[in-house]
Amino acid sequence: MPSSCSTPWQQRLNDASQQRRNLNQWRQRSTLSSQQGPLVERDGQQLINFCSNDYLGLAASGAAALAHSAQRWGLGSGASHLVCGHSSAHEELEQALAKHTGYPAALLFSTGYMANVGCINALTQRGDLILQDKLNHASLIDGALLSRADFLRYRHLDYAQLQQRLEHRQQQLQQRQQQPQNTQALTLVVSDSIFSMDGDLADVARLSQICQQQQALLMVDDAHGLGVIGTHGAGVRSAFDLGAAQLPVYIGTLGKGLGGFGAFVAGDQNLIDYLVQFARPYIYTTALPPAVAEAMLSNLERLQDDALRQTLNQHIRYFRQQASQLGLQLMPSVSPIQPLMIGDEAAAMAISAELQRRGLWVTAIRPPTVPDGSSRLRITLTAAHATEQIDTLLSALDELIPESLRSATDNALPSQGSTL
Repeated sequence: MPSSCSTPWQQRLNDASQQRRNLNQWRQRSTLSSQQGPLVERDGQQLINFCSNDYLGLAASGAAALAHSAQRWGLGSGASHLVCGHSSAHEELEQALAKHTGYPAALLFSTGYMANVGCINALTQRGDLILQDKLNHASLIDGALLSRADFLRYRHLDYAQLQQRLEHRQQQLQQRQQQPQNTQALTLVVSDSIFSMDGDLADVARLSQICQQQQALLMVDDAHGLGVIGTHGAGVRSAFDLGAAQLPVYIGTLGKGLGGFGAFVAGDQNLIDYLVQFARPYIYTTALPPAVAEAMLSNLERLQDDALRQTLNQHIRYFRQQASQLGLQLMPSVSPIQPLMIGDEAAAMAISAELQRRGLWVTAIRPPTVPDGSSRLRITLTAAHATEQIDTLLSALDELIPESLRSATDNALPSQGSTL
């Protein structure tokens, strides 16, 4: 960069960075020297890990399968899927994912972020409307912002407001259609299934019903549901007993419940064929390494055994029951994500730091990831945790959480109806 431009650019960077530090919102990376698991090593300290999305404890279990696959496929894929990077390993994994989630077809992406951005941008065009839950993941929000479509958000889980906005949209479209030379405008509704910072579950059955009534296309990102909910971990479509046509655009990730890396879109064959033609992050990105794709098949097979899910659900129920007795203010969540509300950014950071000093890794989540005044400890449970490790965390929280942040409210596992 020319020297004449360096000063104003550096000033912009410095001002923005300093502002984030002043607000106790400065992000820093943590470097591990061990594989993922309930116990990890960071900076020479062994920590009980309560911040991983490896919900079934599969991240470390596929090493043998990956090593075997690497013997056959080597390290990389060499090119994008549409050049020479698409292998039989990718093809087999796509077919297995489609079958597991109950769809005719699936398409692999390198990351969930790319799947969301690519899918939203391929499906929408100028004049269309995208409606999203206000607490959707950043990748979904960014996908809408990067598209040329109109973009509105509805209040979190407020289906009445969604219905109202869709009805208003239908009225607008009817007026437009009366005008000459007007192309047809469509509506896409997008939601997470399990919300990553609150841990609550969207009422996908209701979303589906509303979308069908209003002729809108429904897309759901099931990043935190696949492997965790539904028959054999088949995800949110299975959990709500919906047909594939009732949830036509399904996004799943391989890096959370499945413990690996990558993502996919599932739907009918027409959708998948269309995305191959128009989803730019798919077309212009080097394909997932085929060794990883092949190794993921073994983790997918393990989902057929419900033992890991049963253990995980036992841990969730136990943690919530014990936390309720301590008066800890957990948010209503049936998922492995169990946020403990703190409120103040500095307080959340201080508690997280003290937990780390005691050998417990619990991330403090602060704005701008969550709204101002809603900083929290994001506790995630896995099937690989031992009850004794959960007890250690509960004991530390009992000592560290002040009475002002406690409640007599029952935080035991909510019924499904109370979270939808």
